[in-house]
Amino acid sequence: MDTAGARLGVCFGGPSPEHDVSVLTGLQAARELSRVGRQPVALYWSRTGEWYQVEPNLEASDFLEGVPRGAAPLRLLASPEGGFVPEAGRFRQARPLGLDVVLVCCHGGPGEDGSLQGALDLAGLTYTGPDPAGAALGMDKLAFAGLCAAAGLPVLPRRALGADGDELADLAGPLILKPRFGGSSIGIEVVADRATAQARLAANPHLRRGAVVEPYRAELFDLNVAVRRYPRLEVSAIERPLKQQAGGEILGYQDKYVGGEGMASAPRELPAQVAPALAEALQDAAREVAELVGVRGVARVDFLSDGEDFWVNEVNTIPGSLARYLWVDPPLAFGQLLDDLVAEALARPTGRFSAVGADGSVLRSASAIAAKLA
Repeated sequence: MDTAGARLGVCFGGPSPEHDVSVLTGLQAARELSRVGRQPVALYWSRTGEWYQVEPNLEASDFLEGVPRGAAPLRLLASPEGGFVPEAGRFRQARPLGLDVVLVCCHGGPGEDGSLQGALDLAGLTYTGPDPAGAALGMDKLAFAGLCAAAGLPVLPRRALGADGDELADLAGPLILKPRFGGSSIGIEVVADRATAQARLAANPHLRRGAVVEPYRAELFDLNVAVRRYPRLEVSAIERPLKQQAGGEILGYQDKYVGGEGMASAPRELPAQVAPALAEALQDAAREVAELVGVRGVARVDFLSDGEDFWVNEVNTIPGSLARYLWVDPPLAFGQLLDDLVAEALARPTGRFSAVGADGSVLRSASAIAAKLA
């Protein structure tokens, strides 16, 4: 599909612990679109939830103090003929920006859990990445693990952690404690036993919406595969992320993102040196996960492995740097990846609402509301 004439918006940031990483991803995408001759509209979502139009060629340092200089306030109107609307001036009527596609570069929180996607649907905007249902599923670590287990994919025993911890009676420590709803590695801890896990519920702010627990196995390491379903189902090379500090129990937020360019500059072994049989099994599993969750855009499927066997860990439906660095075999240029995301958004828009069937027959046959309450 020819996307050359499409007017593109790039949205990034948001009220999320991964706000800063999202800024990096959005700036990378906007810079690449500009490099190939597009004129993207940069849509910055502040830490406090306000929207602004900013220059697409800004640097990360421009966001250190919050909203950058020269930012123009916007409103996101979730209504027919809505969208991103500049603040009206004294002699100027407010009109939507007229975007054909919004490239979503928001990680974690409401940018990746379906909230933003639902608002964009209500506003009638076409966008890249998961739809609300796919985003919500990818963000829910318990639901995602249950879906994979039901499909026969290998997963470690993952349980929701309740107030009494009885559901963990058959899990011996040490344990990994994770936010049920959250991306990246933020808020994840290794704890000695279920009593410690319960004690951390009140102390760790990232666990307030829910927590999951699974066995901690020190011998396991991370292996990641990017996947997309447009223009065809494809998987990337396999990555083995590396820890920046020796001796860490898990691959943490610092390992992944603190390096200048988000995930694109994190240390890694790429392609990962794994046995051919394991590589084939991982890529097959990534394809199956993509179909199970209805991947739209580009996603990254994260696995744990001991070098022989593997377990599905999670899916990142809007991965850091849009997983551009993983497409090395065969190589895929960042500009082409972005163009394919836009083409998919135009060819496969998310659901549009319909009132078909609401013909008034139920209302005509209804008795008085007061009678129904009696």
